[in-house]
Amino acid sequence: MVGGLVTLGAALTVVPVILEARIARQAQTLDEEWRRLGVLPRGKTMLGISIRPRQMEAFGLEPVMTVKTLLQHQFDLVRIPAYWNRVEPRSGVFDTSEPDWLLEAAERAGKQVIMSVGAVKNFGYPEFFVPEDQLEQPLAEGSLVRPSTHAALLEGASRFVRDIVKRYANRSSVIAWQLEHEAVDPLGVEHSWRLSEDFVKAELEALRSVDPTRPVLMNGFLPTSSVVGVSQWWRTRDQGDSLAVASRLADIVGIDFYPRHALFAMRQRTFYMDGADRPWRRWLTTSTMRAIHKHGRRIMVSEGQAEPWEAVTTPPDPDNRAMFSCRPEDVIRNYNAAMAWAGGQSPLQAYLFWGAEYWIRRWRSGDSSYLAAFRRVLDEAG
Repeated sequence: MVGGLVTLGAALTVVPVILEARIARQAQTLDEEWRRLGVLPRGKTMLGISIRPRQMEAFGLEPVMTVKTLLQHQFDLVRIPAYWNRVEPRSGVFDTSEPDWLLEAAERAGKQVIMSVGAVKNFGYPEFFVPEDQLEQPLAEGSLVRPSTHAALLEGASRFVRDIVKRYANRSSVIAWQLEHEAVDPLGVEHSWRLSEDFVKAELEALRSVDPTRPVLMNGFLPTSSVVGVSQWWRTRDQGDSLAVASRLADIVGIDFYPRHALFAMRQRTFYMDGADRPWRRWLTTSTMRAIHKHGRRIMVSEGQAEPWEAVTTPPDPDNRAMFSCRPEDVIRNYNAAMAWAGGQSPLQAYLFWGAEYWIRRWRSGDSSYLAAFRRVLDEAG
């Protein structure tokens, strides 16, 4: 009997993984499918993008023209980061020139803004932006970063959050703050340390001590495959993952939605996880949405995959090809999938496309299809 149950349990774990896995060539032939796909109406959902200064640098893009090109499009909302180690590169320096000009550019274009204040983690690789002088030693792998173990780090992070919020609190374009990025999850595959919920809660109290009125966004990664789901549950089982913690602490819960991503490459082919559209994953996504709504929180897609996620840090840009993890048509497909979650009953507050700098890189390389797919959503979603 016991042996039979073990076998059944193993089968229930292995079968979904097999059905969600894909092995495919990384670089696929570009086609026109993105022109033919229908676009679901957005209803009351705001549309927007995130701006990643470091990604522009990695792609060799000129920042001012890149941002100007993106902001000329008719979307509602832009998410802007204030990176701690760029604002305070060394002790005694407080230089907000980068978030200043990004915010001013967004305001000139008539956009509303979510300001992501970090502090320890923020969106955009490498997602860790603590200045060197704020850490006496590297965070220990496998550890939980708590107020009791890292009091100086918490003090510095809280001060930084307060200072950034004070600077921009009088800007009417700023409609929300984002605190941390996937706050209590491990930092990608590079690091296994995690922030504790009480550490993040202390940062939140610091933020609200300066601005108690604006909503606070906290985001989390939505597992779209069984491999990722089981791994995330196991690594965060002591306090819950970032979506669970956001549901308890934040006003707005942001979902980071990546339906297809690479695990490892094998010469010209790559092993992908591609399970978002499987019936059991759709059920789990719906269950997650319901759980968040039960806490009375608003929901947005803070990162809707619109650029490739391959087995490298910087998304490749092959001539006349599209990477399998996110082709131009997937920009529309992923948006449609998120609109289908809401089903018109509980509309998402916003859907932020992730990968805008990649579209500009492709456009400058002669392929406008990613940018055109984004424009189709803006034009046809209503």
